[in-house]
Amino acid sequence: MFKRDIQSVKDLILRNLREQGLETPLQQKRLVEAWPQVAGPVVARYTLNTYIYNQTLFVRLSSPALRSELSMRRQELTNQLNQYVGNHVITDIRFC
Repeated sequence: MFKRDIQSVKDLILRNLREQGLETPLQQKRLVEAWPQVAGPVVARYTLNTYIYNQTLFVRLSSPALRSELSMRRQELTNQLNQYVGNHVITDIRFC
């Protein structure tokens, strides 16, 4: 009889994404999309744009007061976003 190496579909998809170099961009996209859930609805309302460059999440806000307040919570938000994605995707957040 044949002994089969049974793998889950999830493992096969993740291995294929990793081999093609698509795992990191997918995680970055998930992290950017998680910003409204992690930051909350009030912060999301004042968020104009979010993007990742060199493992730094850049968040453009329309409120200078909110920008100042969130700057003090940078490390906490960084940890929460990385935890949401399940991997260490960003190292810092910059508010502009």
